[in-house]
Amino acid sequence: MTVPPIYAEPLHPALPASGFELDLAHAALVVTDPQIDFLSPDGVSWAIFGDSIEENGTVAHIGELFDAAKLAGITVAVSPHHFYPTDSQWRFGDPLEAFMGGVGMFGRQGAYTLDGFAGSGADFLPAYRDQILDGHTVITSPHKIVGPESNDLVLQLRKRSVSQVILAGMAANLCVEGHMRELVEQGFEVVVVKDATAGPRLPEGDGYLAALVNYRFLASAVWTTAEAVDFLKG
Repeated sequence: MTVPPIYAEPLHPALPASGFELDLAHAALVVTDPQIDFLSPDGVSWAIFGDSIEENGTVAHIGELFDAAKLAGITVAVSPHHFYPTDSQWRFGDPLEAFMGGVGMFGRQGAYTLDGFAGSGADFLPAYRDQILDGHTVITSPHKIVGPESNDLVLQLRKRSVSQVILAGMAANLCVEGHMRELVEQGFEVVVVKDATAGPRLPEGDGYLAALVNYRFLASAVWTTAEAVDFLKG
């Protein structure tokens, strides 16, 4: 896969390296929104995310990270995005919320029912279900906008003595970046796996490129999936 020049890492970065070193005893893999509505051609957002997902090999790369993290024995957590019927009572929202509400993205029938969930856009991508539903993966309460401020991800990580996060999932400039920023503010070292995510392409701009710029400024490191898998092997 050829990386477009605008996506390649700078040959002579101006910012210094953080000095990050992976400590498997205190590391976790966190994957945001590994769900059908983002990652499948059957999902409601595929028209604006599909090209980026296919170019990055996002689906396969997330699967490789799940496998490598399980083999390494580190904490694995999924931070999903779900909306319930009562969320339609919100009286205002941003353009992203308007889009998601308009297409019924991540819609569920309620917080305490799985009726209609299996195979819906809110469900996990079938390729990941065995890894996520293995009884060991942490499935957090849902986040509602882009960051983990409204769910229990930070609590779940703290309770497991996690201080380093390998971050992947969807979408690059939205939930991945939102999670990265909040986790950094919460005192975690965060590595973003840049080809295990993807972004929207709209007249407003290339969301993946926007995210890459910010990852380089704020993340402790920006890795490829191949690099992350090598590090997880110890």
